[in-house]
Amino acid sequence: MPLFSFEGVSPTVHPDAWIAPTATLIGDVVIEKGVSVWYGVVIRADLGRIIIREGANIQDNSVIHVNVGLCEVGRNVTVGHMCLVHDCTVGEQALIGNGSTVLDKAEIGERALVAAGATVTPGTVVPPETIALGSPAKKFVPLSDSARAWVDHNAGIYQELAQRHRDGIAPVEQS
Repeated sequence: MPLFSFEGVSPTVHPDAWIAPTATLIGDVVIEKGVSVWYGVVIRADLGRIIIREGANIQDNSVIHVNVGLCEVGRNVTVGHMCLVHDCTVGEQALIGNGSTVLDKAEIGERALVAAGATVTPGTVVPPETIALGSPAKKFVPLSDSARAWVDHNAGIYQELAQRHRDGIAPVEQS
């Protein structure tokens, strides 16, 4: 896994986390226990600190960056495929849908769901246990039963899948 120090500050990765071999972590990044960081992800903390809390999963080709200060992804959060999470706070067990963008100083509440393709603009507060819809995300509705199921179960699914990847991937020799 590519880990890079920046100006003398290196990423810290808990030994029980799984980082895909093609993910890149740069600078003041803290990865807690049980986190999975998937293929092609870039987490760059060259201006401030990024903390990915226990059990979270950052899926393929997502980017997390921070300005001066702190960007925090809470416990058991799912950041879906190809998301941009920039200089914001994502509350515990929230789900950031595939292709979504969450921008500067936005706050995503606990167990909230940012719909696939939504854009949460700077400074927006998404209340806990709601779905944020639109680009820009201006509509907030209560979690439906199907959305609640995703929020309830996605982190656990990815924790198990990360163990399978830790144990089951190997480079393929090419002839």
